[in-house]
Amino acid sequence: MFTTDIKKSIDTCVLCWLATVDENQQPNVSPKEMFTYLDDNTLLIANIASPNSVRNIAQQPKVSVSFVDVFTQKGFKLKGEAKLITKEDSSYAAKAKRFADLFSDKYPVQCVIEIKVTKVDSILAPNYWLFPDSTTEQSQIEGAMKTYGVKPAE
Repeated sequence: MFTTDIKKSIDTCVLCWLATVDENQQPNVSPKEMFTYLDDNTLLIANIASPNSVRNIAQQPKVSVSFVDVFTQKGFKLKGEAKLITKEDSSYAAKAKRFADLFSDKYPVQCVIEIKVTKVDSILAPNYWLFPDSTTEQSQIEGAMKTYGVKPAE
């Protein structure tokens, strides 16, 4: 399910947004900085300080996660079922270690949110389909850099 493009996007995006619902079906969306993939169908998110997301997943495991490269304005929306991998789980140490290896161990991982992905959709800025003849990743990057007042790393 996770193509090379999806894995690359997971590896390079700095935030994902986890959407859950509470017992009253009220939505909650929470940004997450530490996320990675375990295999071709499983996304892992570190729970650092997200009590609402954790409570919601415990009650209703269906979730959606999105991530977009702010420069190319391309990304993905994933849907699936989440489960909480707690410190008591035999797989917790190996899964939590992936975050320390990729990011840092500065922030304690309270639990790991493991999502078995069942559906993937692309996210594209409207320019890609409104102006397909003139919109490229490079033109999107240049426009975003101008908008955000940043320059490429040298």
